[in-house]
Amino acid sequence: MTIRRFPDLTRRDGLRLAATGTAGLAVASLAALGPASAAPAPRPAAGRAPAPGDRAHVAVSATTLWVDPRTNRPGIDDPAVSAPVDLDAWNANMEDTETRRWLTGELESQAVLGSEVIVDEIDGDWAHVVVTAQSTPRDPRGYPGWVPLSHLVVDEGFARRAETSQTATVTALTSTLTGTPSGNHPGIDVSFDTILPVLGRTAKAVKVAVPGAGPAYLPSGDVAVRARGEQPPTPTVEDVIATGERFLGLRYLWAGVSAWGFDCSGYTYTLFHHHGLRIARDAGDQMNHSGLAEVAREDLRRGDLVFFATEPGGDSIRHVALYLGDDLIMQAPNAARSVEIMSLTEYDPTGEYAGARRVIDA
Repeated sequence: MTIRRFPDLTRRDGLRLAATGTAGLAVASLAALGPASAAPAPRPAAGRAPAPGDRAHVAVSATTLWVDPRTNRPGIDDPAVSAPVDLDAWNANMEDTETRRWLTGELESQAVLGSEVIVDEIDGDWAHVVVTAQSTPRDPRGYPGWVPLSHLVVDEGFARRAETSQTATVTALTSTLTGTPSGNHPGIDVSFDTILPVLGRTAKAVKVAVPGAGPAYLPSGDVAVRARGEQPPTPTVEDVIATGERFLGLRYLWAGVSAWGFDCSGYTYTLFHHHGLRIARDAGDQMNHSGLAEVAREDLRRGDLVFFATEPGGDSIRHVALYLGDDLIMQAPNAARSVEIMSLTEYDPTGEYAGARRVIDA
């Protein structure tokens, strides 16, 4: 089997149509518990607030990137912009489809705990950043957007460990940081595919570094520990599909890349990223700017990415799904629905299918 590993390499207008259904994430302090609120949190125990030009790290479970600062809805979006975040509460505030659909075009992406960002600008209590792990032609450094300043920290100790230590990648859908190896003193929740430096191990837990906070523990069964620079095991198509199936029933979230919700390309990006394969963040770029092999429709195989345009024969890509064979696709479709498996033909009655790309050449 040959695996294509591609260099880091958009989406906004076309994906709006998919999310609206028109076609077919606080400082990570272990002491900062309790209900999320919009009140400012104290600065972290380690590190400092970032300034323009700094490389910083996300210090909450997941921070959400906004198109513009201070556009969050009071009350509804408070759990996503507070410190710490409470993404379960945020989802609960958006059970109604129209309330959730409002996010379409207002958000850019998300970044989970420990993600590196470059800070470009500070505007009051908001920071404009790029997420270095998420590639896009919009900025060669990473994916851009505005985040609450309290979600970031410059922690030189954490940054150094991130470069030199073993890593723990969260393989559970979610896990919880705790103050002891036995699980006492629970702290913040962490998402699938969160990667943190390892400080040590016990029989039942892995000790990890947390940006802006003291060391914490994760259950050994919730993480995969790897040597510095070690890639995940070379995946098969079935490995990626099996990972995707774990999220069936998870409600769609525009811009989501965490276990609290995905959008269509956030879903495919995260599935492959977790298995060590890097593709662009957005659907159109996954098709056109990731160097992936083009696949004719009659040659589709399980694990291929299939793409849909805003109109039959159109060039603007609005949606991506994972092909399962037998005319089935697995996808995060739109704000009204959840990660699902359905017929490709049923999904695309008007012929907006735009092509396919192969990530794993088995």
